[in-house]
Amino acid sequence: MLARSMTAIVMAVFASLVGSPTFAQDGPGDPASASVDAGKNFDADGEPTFAIGEDGTVDWFTYSGFRRYHSECHVCHGPDGLGSSYAPALVDSVKRTTYAEFLEVVASGRIAVTGGKQNVMPAFGTNLNVMCYVDDIYIYLRARAQADLPRGRPGKRADKPPEVAEAENACLGT
Repeated sequence: MLARSMTAIVMAVFASLVGSPTFAQDGPGDPASASVDAGKNFDADGEPTFAIGEDGTVDWFTYSGFRRYHSECHVCHGPDGLGSSYAPALVDSVKRTTYAEFLEVVASGRIAVTGGKQNVMPAFGTNLNVMCYVDDIYIYLRARAQADLPRGRPGKRADKPPEVAEAENACLGT
């Protein structure tokens, strides 16, 4: 039941994004933070983005995205989003993919045939360990793609905003 409701939420979010002007862009816009809500940064187009301090401190969501990416995505897409012989480098893909397009592929999956080879990205729309943190994963990959965030675990991070635990519990149903 929870998985069905999570899929409905993801599809509603996706449907609202498809009609937005952001969906038609060629990749994300300027990654600079234009607003912050509950510790999460958003660019001028309202897409989730990162914040990295002059001392290298990353915001909570970039750090969480690193952790979630490496628990769910790196097996296919390689460490630090750099790709593998099995799946493409997401740091390259995110440079030309909007948040809405990223969400669509993660939630619904994709089959691509290039050079006679079929690549399949499975759908993760019902996987709460991915969908409850899809913003974090996108933010991390965007930071790697657009800000030269170094490889590996970020050395310094901001504290977890108090609202995040409540949102996680609601999404995970705990």
